[in-house]
Amino acid sequence: MPAIHWYPGHMTKTRRMLQENLKMIDVVIEILDARAPLASRNPDFDDLFAGKARVVLLNKSDLADAAATKRWIAHFVRRGVEAAGISATGGSAKKLAIALIEKAAKPRVEAMRLKGASKVVRCMIVGIPNVGKSTLINRIAGQARAEVGDRPGVTRGKQWVKITPYLELMDTPGMLWPKLEDQALAKHLAFLGSIKDEVMDSEELATDLLSLLQTVAPAQLGERYGKLTPETPQEELLGAVCRSRGFLLRGGELDTERAAHVALDEFRAGKIARVTLEQPEAEA
Repeated sequence: MPAIHWYPGHMTKTRRMLQENLKMIDVVIEILDARAPLASRNPDFDDLFAGKARVVLLNKSDLADAAATKRWIAHFVRRGVEAAGISATGGSAKKLAIALIEKAAKPRVEAMRLKGASKVVRCMIVGIPNVGKSTLINRIAGQARAEVGDRPGVTRGKQWVKITPYLELMDTPGMLWPKLEDQALAKHLAFLGSIKDEVMDSEELATDLLSLLQTVAPAQLGERYGKLTPETPQEELLGAVCRSRGFLLRGGELDTERAAHVALDEFRAGKIARVTLEQPEAEA
């Protein structure tokens, strides 16, 4: 597969907007995809948010390997960053998120209390496209306050959401980084749908994904697509999906394009297997 490139012009505008709003922010909440915490973590954020209290939430942990998520949480905690695995669509996400926000903001709140003032904690929600920032805000708010979608690029500008008289969240557009040297990590983002599918060949991408799943989740893959086995050659993977589902065009030709889209969609929805594509450095 050719190298993946993705940095559209509006990303520069997004970075500038984040910088301009930092002065009013107490806690930065970084949302990662639990299935690819390394690929979905913008390395620019370490410099951009230096000096700010930070929280990392590993979203979509219900779609990831549970043991791997625990290792990633420990990885961040060892580095002094509060972290938790959540599912932004699940009932416990609000409680977990607010608990970590309160812990991270406690020094600022206490400092203001000693001065006789009640501190309004303002949090900035950041992350790459399609990791669930707006979904989490709506879960915490208890209603649809931020626009959401299952594709990158839904949030176009900042949105302030007042949760309580003392807690406000700022939703921000997803921000990728200008260049990712590691094309394996770029491919992980493509597998997850964090890069628009239009910029790559879906059949090549789906073939690479199925080939990976043959190695890390062969039993679940075979259960999902009965004609696909660990021995299926890479060039026949999409054909095996077609034969498993009856995806045929006129004349009996295999509809590999449909198979590719179905395989990608089902993986992203967690219907094939709970897979974490990356491990913390110490565990790799």
